[in-house]
Amino acid sequence: MDLDDILPRKSADPASALGAQDLDSLSVDELHARISTLEAEIARTRAKIESAVNHRASAESLFKR
Repeated sequence: MDLDDILPRKSADPASALGAQDLDSLSVDELHARISTLEAEIARTRAKIESAVNHRASAESLFKR
């Protein structure tokens, strides 16, 4: 028996799920709120990337000594 047969399947990528959502039923205000939420998530993701890059650079400089 393969592990894929007994383990639950991973859910779809959240970004892909967002892209698949139907926007037709949303009002203009709801669409603006969605944009604000997505922009906040983009900012949070960029901050995480910056933190990871800075952490890696710090680690590399520490081990170069």
